Amino acid sequence: MTPDSSTSFEKNTDLGTKPRTLIEGLPGLGLVAAIAVDQITKQLELDQHGTIVSDDFPSVTAFDEGRVRDAVRVYAGGDPAVMTLQSDIPIPPSSVDSLSQCILSDLAAEFERAIFLAGAPAESEDEIGEVVGVATTDDLEAALADAGITLADGSGVVGGVTGALLADCYHDDVPAAVLIVRSNPYIPDPAAARAVIEEALEPLVEVDIDTQELLEQAEEIQKQKQQIAEQLQQYQQQQDQEPAMPGMYQ
Repeated sequence: MTPDSSTSFEKNTDLGTKPRTLIEGLPGLGLVAAIAVDQITKQLELDQHGTIVSDDFPSVTAFDEGRVRDAVRVYAGGDPAVMTLQSDIPIPPSSVDSLSQCILSDLAAEFERAIFLAGAPAESEDEIGEVVGVATTDDLEAALADAGITLADGSGVVGGVTGALLADCYHDDVPAAVLIVRSNPYIPDPAAARAVIEEALEPLVEVDIDTQELLEQAEEIQKQKQQIAEQLQQYQQQQDQEPAMPGMYQ
């Protein structure tokens, strides 16, 4: 844990020195990141590697299938060498900086690059699932191109916890990229999550994920994620009291 930080990573297992890719799945617009990374973690049968705890997180208890579990978790596997970051709660604005510092100080030694996911409101049904990328290094920019991912045009801003993580990776020389996904801005969007897995994450991270159930169970997934979506909307409404910046993704 960094000095004066209220957030820390509690490690359960030893991963060794194999280089890994961290895929971030924290709740954001359309819950695309959360839905996509849930599916990746399940499909790859990743094991829980550790927990992120913070005095700044809401005082709640998360559970799944009748069993209590940690709200913010890190999963990992050996083949493919992937780590995932997941949360059952929206990250409050007050804890964004400490969470980012924790990941860079306590966890960054265990991954060689990070892939973040950010939502952007789709203006039409046809736009849902469109993906563009932004990279922090020449090598990752080339990797995005090799994976067939279009680089974002013009200028813009990535906000929220994803923006903080991306900025800290950039300044700490940790290779990172963000995939900006067009999604439904009002409800959890399994279709956009399926698109970002198939069109971007699979070729970029070299994984093979079965996404069919994201379509078959779309209504059930939306119901499961609705509570998180409502909490996230409350945080966003608090932030919206200040003028929104154009080109902001989160």
